[in-house]
Amino acid sequence: MKVQDAEGKIDVGRRLRIAHVITRLINGGADENTVHSCNWAAQGGHDVALLHGETVLPEIIAKVDPRVELIGVPGLTRSISPVSDMRALLALTRRFRALNADIVHTHTSKAGILGRLAAWAAGVPAIVHGVHIVPFVNVGVAERFTYLALEKLAAPVTSAFISVSEGIRDLCLSAGVGHPDKHYVVHSGFDLDRFRNAGPPDGWRDLLRLTPDAPRPSVLLMIAAFEPRKRHTEFLDAFNKVAVRLPDAVLVLAGDGPLRSTVESRAKQLGLERQVVFTGYRDDPERLIALADLCLLCSMREGLPRVVMQYLAGGKPCVACDLPGLREVLRPGINGVITPADDLAAMADAIAALLEDRGRLACLAQGAAAATDLSNWDVKLMGKRTDAIYREALDQHRASTGVSTTPPVRKWALPR
Repeated sequence: MKVQDAEGKIDVGRRLRIAHVITRLINGGADENTVHSCNWAAQGGHDVALLHGETVLPEIIAKVDPRVELIGVPGLTRSISPVSDMRALLALTRRFRALNADIVHTHTSKAGILGRLAAWAAGVPAIVHGVHIVPFVNVGVAERFTYLALEKLAAPVTSAFISVSEGIRDLCLSAGVGHPDKHYVVHSGFDLDRFRNAGPPDGWRDLLRLTPDAPRPSVLLMIAAFEPRKRHTEFLDAFNKVAVRLPDAVLVLAGDGPLRSTVESRAKQLGLERQVVFTGYRDDPERLIALADLCLLCSMREGLPRVVMQYLAGGKPCVACDLPGLREVLRPGINGVITPADDLAAMADAIAALLEDRGRLACLAQGAAAATDLSNWDVKLMGKRTDAIYREALDQHRASTGVSTTPPVRKWALPR
């Protein structure tokens, strides 16, 4: 996308004041995407603030570039609460005015609603919403009605929607959220080389709780936060079938979250303590992927999960439940298997069948390593595309008002 100034020249030199908003900062794909977006802009010379709610984890805060201003917002929580939501709305509006933001970029559903309305109230020239997941799909009737109504309320003040996949964009458009001209797709980028060149973690035998003379087992891996939509507990019930057919297989569950103790208790109830390993949060997911034979994801709701791309970047095939946009990259019979979203038993059967057919598993691994084009998920490309959308949105605002809203030209340029 080329963005031009009033004289028709391509303009990459204006320093912008950008405010990102997210409800929480945990170890999830949307949170990591937000941090990457903030860091890219700050490293490119923009003034960047990251406004967040009360739920934060130190390990993701540590990944934020020191040039990014971190601002906690009282009342910005994930759950719906009229009193807290109004408090957060007012706080965000005051902050945007104080920051004199050129761009407000919201992430996730709750922050997306409050952040966009506050940005509109504060008179922010360009308001961008990152759609990491569709909040009105695969939820109850009341939740669907509420979020769809709120999304349609916020859509007219939204300068641009940035979806992480074509499937997510299409769901928004089919529901009547926003005009097609305002929708863009920018895949959620990451450091591809980090995953392509990784080796297993040091001490992997201890991680798998193997005795010194024990043979290496088949290793299954799922990296996911322990929260309801990831369906860890339900998957363990289905995995019990795999454990019976393949008693030497080990399932590694990496991540943390509010339901971890519940899932651990369920593993004990099923007698799976020996076959299920809980690693907690790891800052070396690429090494766990290098250790795995087969990677998994059984979420009931996602955008286009970055972890699937990370699995494939590591050269490992994936079995996943069907999700919007997943077929953009996961191709059945080539680099993985897609099973029905509402049938975890079918997922368990597919896993067992692959572990029993090592030739087919090797073919899928070869497809993951050699036949999967992940160039659109390069983190630098994500930054460049997002920056171009910002400037397109500012140009459209400037054209609609006839007034320049951008700060003076400064000597800097986007990284090449």
